[in-house]
Amino acid sequence: MDFFYDIAEYEFLQNAVLVALFAGITCGIIGTYIVSRRLVFLCGGITHSSFGGLGIAFYVGGINPIWGAMGFAIASALGIEWASARKKIREDSAIGIIWSVGMAIGALFMSLTPGYTSGELAGYLFGNILTATTEDVMALGVFTALVVIGALIWWRPIMYLAFDRSFAATQGVSTKWLSYLMSTITAIAIVLCIRVMGIVLLLSLFTLPVVIANIFTKSYGAITVWAAIITTLASLAGLIVSYNWDIPTGVSIIFMLCIVLIAVKILSLRSKKFF
Repeated sequence: MDFFYDIAEYEFLQNAVLVALFAGITCGIIGTYIVSRRLVFLCGGITHSSFGGLGIAFYVGGINPIWGAMGFAIASALGIEWASARKKIREDSAIGIIWSVGMAIGALFMSLTPGYTSGELAGYLFGNILTATTEDVMALGVFTALVVIGALIWWRPIMYLAFDRSFAATQGVSTKWLSYLMSTITAIAIVLCIRVMGIVLLLSLFTLPVVIANIFTKSYGAITVWAAIITTLASLAGLIVSYNWDIPTGVSIIFMLCIVLIAVKILSLRSKKFF
């Protein structure tokens, strides 16, 4: 109960709750697109490549590491999309290259940064939602609002692209530019949510809720809504557990999602036995 009393007193807890809420909505919407289009590996590649931007930002100094990571993530996402569209290199190969190169660049510049300590890096690798600033909240809040509005306006084109790119083209959808746009949005979402889960664990926040929702519904719209709800509740529950038990927030969120996944799976199997 201390958590609920402390929210009214401490600004960092208020920021953490808002970030968990916004991240839940954003990851639910974008995660549904990622999983439906089978871009989970792409999401992982963008996430880990952003480490390069973090390292450069630390080395240069005077730059918010999140913005450094965002520039690197967007460039990586567009590069992967361009390479796969031009058939210059297989998509999985491009992702693997950018994944490893981004991590290598980040490690290099981190090691060259004067006065660097590993403690500074841990929050970005494994997440620390309690360090979210007012700037982080505002950036993620605005982005979440834009994602919700965009999803409502371009619902069908995005759904068509997620399931069948060829069919989307026959419906007049500009698949090329929409793919670039969605890759960019995914990259931005990944970086803005790093505070919640960190680079290492963030992929689960985009995938596990969608997998859970897909167990009891096959509708793209329903999966999106349920994924957003599940992600939000798991993030808030994980935040409360981590605050009360003094464990990393990202770890507790993953455990929450795994518990829900196991429970839903068991219930779905039990229900099938009766029909």
